[in-house]
Amino acid sequence: MRILTSRTRALIGFAALGVWWGAFGAALPAIQGNADAGDAELGLGLLLLGLGALVSMRATGVLRDRAGPALTPVAIGLFGLTGLLPALADSPTELYLYLLVVGATSGSMDVAINADAVHEEVASARPLLNLAHASFSASVFFASLLTGLLRSVGAEPFAVFALVSALVVTAAVATRPGAVRPWTTAAEGEAPRLIQGVPGWLLGLGLLGAMAFWIESAWQNWGAVHLERSFDAGAGTSALAPALFAGAMAVGRLTVHRLAPPGSERTVLVAAAALTASGSALAAYAGSELVALVGILVAGAGCAVCAPTIISIGGRAAKPRERATLVGSLTTLMYLGFVVGPAAVGGLAELTTLRASLGSVAALALLLMLLFTMVRFPSPTRG
Repeated sequence: MRILTSRTRALIGFAALGVWWGAFGAALPAIQGNADAGDAELGLGLLLLGLGALVSMRATGVLRDRAGPALTPVAIGLFGLTGLLPALADSPTELYLYLLVVGATSGSMDVAINADAVHEEVASARPLLNLAHASFSASVFFASLLTGLLRSVGAEPFAVFALVSALVVTAAVATRPGAVRPWTTAAEGEAPRLIQGVPGWLLGLGLLGAMAFWIESAWQNWGAVHLERSFDAGAGTSALAPALFAGAMAVGRLTVHRLAPPGSERTVLVAAAALTASGSALAAYAGSELVALVGILVAGAGCAVCAPTIISIGGRAAKPRERATLVGSLTTLMYLGFVVGPAAVGGLAELTTLRASLGSVAALALLLMLLFTMVRFPSPTRG
């Protein structure tokens, strides 16, 4: 049997993660209804989803530097097995517990596949992060559309997530280690520790990434709810929100992967944040479903490249023996956006309106644009 290359394994891992998130975003209104959860309760559940990821991410990075790529299929398999849980929640309490568990396993998988992609990018001297994240977004797009179709013909969340979990577990089998590039593992005496300091540049990148993830997760998690709540859209139409958002992200990431020259990271990030701000404002205050979907499309194209570009910058600046650990630390900081963002949107929507809450996302994107013009990026490290 032919063993997949490191590059292909990384792309499959990102695609598998995207399948689950696409289904989750499109099925979220049904999950919310089955759990009898209000906006604030759903926001708390999404907060716990992010907190679960925060708990596991750095620990996974440390394990990756010790074990190498053998950890990846294990992380993917655990996520596949737990990914069914949100569909089983029939109360807010159960939703909280299940999302916390899924958050932990998804965070572990996220770090593992990003570490794979960074390692391959450095080893091959070929860009990969935007392409890998594009495979994630493409999977989100198709999974969102399929989930919307299944919901429109009466499929319950359990049936949707049973299919999704089976696909993710299959990806775990496909990404088993084989003839891959040598992995530089840390010796016992020099291995990074779970509790230790991180460089200042990583904190700065983590903050920028957290803001980008705040925006991305806000639209991915609340886009369908916005269409159903603000325009009384049906399940099939509301599923277009996360689907178009993810589709635009896939196109944006592929475009940057193919066209952006080395050293253009700052220009790409500033332009991306500006586009995100304009699309978010249009979507939040749209007067029709069509205009809202156009805004979501623009916002997706804008914020598409922020996260993979930031992870690529950070991963290339890390020393080989601690590359996965620093990727884990960076994604932990970035996931603060997933922790705070969706919960903040839900809480602010309770206090004001969902439109006003989503409008604040546009203001955050403007701030991110200004910060991208000023921050100093670290230089790549050899090896």
